[in-house]
Amino acid sequence: MFSILGSYLKAAAVTVVIASTTTAAFAQEVRIGAMREGSSWYVFAATLEQMIEPIFGANTVEVIARGGGVANPMVVQSGKAEIALSNVATAKWAAEGAPVYQGASAPDIRALVGGLNNVYIGVMARKAFTDEMGTTDLAEIIKSGKPIRLLLKPTGSSAVPAAELILEAYGSSFDKLKADGGDVVQVAAAQIADTVRNGNADIYIDTMIKGHPTITEVNLTADTVFLDIPQDAMDLLAKNGMTPGKYGPWFEDQTGENTGANLGTVLIANASLDEEKAYQITKALCENAEVMGAAHAAWKSFKAENAYKPENTGIELHPGAVRYYKERGWM
Repeated sequence: MFSILGSYLKAAAVTVVIASTTTAAFAQEVRIGAMREGSSWYVFAATLEQMIEPIFGANTVEVIARGGGVANPMVVQSGKAEIALSNVATAKWAAEGAPVYQGASAPDIRALVGGLNNVYIGVMARKAFTDEMGTTDLAEIIKSGKPIRLLLKPTGSSAVPAAELILEAYGSSFDKLKADGGDVVQVAAAQIADTVRNGNADIYIDTMIKGHPTITEVNLTADTVFLDIPQDAMDLLAKNGMTPGKYGPWFEDQTGENTGANLGTVLIANASLDEEKAYQITKALCENAEVMGAAHAAWKSFKAENAYKPENTGIELHPGAVRYYKERGWM
């Protein structure tokens, strides 16, 4: 898969119409915080690398294949990456020092390009489990007090604090699930499909985007149903920076739209990033959106003219990005 992806990205880079002059000002390496290989964010970062490396010079751009929605704002704040993908909600949480960051904050992160794609917190369950419970109403399931084995990615994923909020809306928590005889199972993305297929989890909460490889595999290899996030939980998620909405149907077992909470996606940078670099990265991405859409279906709906809007960024814009948006007449 990755050899094919690599060939495509090299070919795509040739078609990108961007300035290719390398100057001394761009000598410093640009590290892009993403997620593991195979994730949509890794594909995004690898594609962006091919876009901007001709501007900054050979071997000056590196993709960091780890992190996640919660972790990446802190990766940028700490200087371990110059730019990174983040959720709009988690960027806002980090900038404000929300409880999920346990006393830490990221006051130096800035937005470059927002509105990249919608990312919904969504819920799936084994059909055998909902049949046993006699309902697909998530609120009823949580309030029942019956054992629930909740499946999540490791801490660092945006789905983890979102799951805590969903439980909180109905008087539950990770500790209460365990006390009731259930469990909270956190495994790497590569293990999720096997965990569901083998019947070792009942409910699975994750980020949902069109073409998501993990969700697709779970859906194709296990008998599952998609559950709506109930209203009380949606209200609490909205109070914590997420936008209520509907997603799908994107997957085989998803028979119609489901309610979810949109985290949004934004490319962020450290405030110390050189203004010209920030300008060039913003320009390259906004003016070659079709390349991103070709790399992954999730970004086909990205509209560059909306990339600066506060609802699509969550945090203050970097001055280099502001310069580009004003130059285009969008701000």
